[in-house]
Amino acid sequence: MPRYSKERKEAVLKKLLPPNNLTVPQVAEEEGISEVTLYNWRSQLKESGVVVADSQISSEQWSAQTKLAVVAETFSMTESELSQYCREKGLFPEQVERWKEESLHGFKSARERDAEAKQQARADKNEIKALKRELKYKEKALAETAALLVLRKKLRALYGEGPEDD
Repeated sequence: MPRYSKERKEAVLKKLLPPNNLTVPQVAEEEGISEVTLYNWRSQLKESGVVVADSQISSEQWSAQTKLAVVAETFSMTESELSQYCREKGLFPEQVERWKEESLHGFKSARERDAEAKQQARADKNEIKALKRELKYKEKALAETAALLVLRKKLRALYGEGPEDD
């Protein structure tokens, strides 16, 4: 079993990361290193906290841990640094911002979540009330229209007129 120097390992792993984003089989063939070894190196890199994109899945399907790692890495970056980082990782700044909002939303206290849930319930209740009012209005209009049609039919029958005499 061959041993690889740290520098060689880092150089090989760079080929798996953006902007190269080569697949493990491609790098294995190119470098003459077994795929199993490369997969182990990649998983060790992930465990160390480095964001390693899996080439088979899109960035939206990344694990929550990976997304949180991206948010942590980019938290103190300026806009231009964030743009550069996103280009290197194959991301969009909007994605990182959305992930940041989602992670902050997850850190809300129980009191904040309860208040938000109560506010949403109140809004839902008001919407239901408005929809019930609208339904009641439409049911009345439908009943009135049906009554008018029945009266019209009875009036025609009484006078012996046909429907074409309108």
